[in-house]
Order: sequence, then C-alpha cells, then structure tokens
Amino acid sequence: MRLPYVPDPPPIQSAEDSAIVDRIRARRGSRGLTVLDRALLHSPAVADGWNSFLGAIRTKTSLPEDIREIAICRVAVLNQAWYEWKHHAPIALAAGVSEESLNSLKSEKAEGLSEKQMAVVEYTNAMTKEVRVPDTVFDKLRPLFTDREIVEITATVGAYNTVSRFLVALDVGEMNENKEQ
Repeated sequence: MRLPYVPDPPPIQSAEDSAIVDRIRARRGSRGLTVLDRALLHSPAVADGWNSFLGAIRTKTSLPEDIREIAICRVAVLNQAWYEWKHHAPIALAAGVSEESLNSLKSEKAEGLSEKQMAVVEYTNAMTKEVRVPDTVFDKLRPLFTDREIVEITATVGAYNTVSRFLVALDVGEMNENKEQ
C-alpha cells in the first residue's frame, strides 16, 4: 500500500475511536480487521461511515445475492480493482453464478447470464464508464426490477466504484500489478 497500514489493534485516541473500531470488528466478525479497514482507520470517522454504508449495501438490501455480486465484480473488472475481485468472486460463485459466467465478466461481452443479470452488467458498465446511463440501458433494467431494487442496484454500483477507486489509488492489498486475479 502507498501508506502504512494502521496497526492491529489500532491506536485509540478517544472513546469514540474505540466505539468505531468495535463497530467495524462487529461487522467483520471472526475475519477481524481487513487491510481495507486498516487503511480506512487512518481517518476513524471515514472508516465509521464507510462501515455503516457498505454494511447496508452488503447486508440490508432486498437484492438477490447473485445480482449484487455480479454488479460488484463487474465494477472490479472495469476499474481493475483485483483486491475487490478476489474478495467478491467467491461470494458470486456461492450465490450461484457459474464460474464460466463469472469469468465472462472479465471480457467486453459477458456471456451465460440471465436477462436480469445481463441488464445489471449493462447498467454497471454505463454507470462506471460513462456515469450518465443512456435511456436504452435503463429501459432494459426497468421492467425487470422494482423501484427499490433499481435504487439498490444503483447504490451498489456507486458504492463499489468508490471502493474500487480507493483500493486502486492506494494499492490496498498490493494487488494493482496482479492482472485478472
């Protein structure tokens, strides 16, 4: 990483910092603090907001797990965030995405996906590459998902674009040079 990781256990400056670390550890469970957490903890308030927001994206939406993880993995590919890919590809597989379909996300033309999954890939592509989503792309998504799901897909793609940009900019996990993990 381009900065030193915060040690584990992190230095605690206040009761508030201690509570932040406790909340992050509670969300991570037995895995403990990740290198991403240890990078974020240079700014405890940012780490706390990140933990809350990403915790909601990962565990409190109504999205099927395959849809969420396809969006996250596609963002990882587009932004070459191989640390993100390494951690989310196994979750996608566990959610029922075939290895062939998952690996196709690494190519320009994803294959072997359902209509809903493909619509999410196209939406993720547009959000990540162009930011402004063309009506033709949105119109494919609209009949397949509820308003709530569309908001959650949009928030997931936006959130993981933030994650991937943070990971790559600071080379968290030292994976920038590892192409296509």
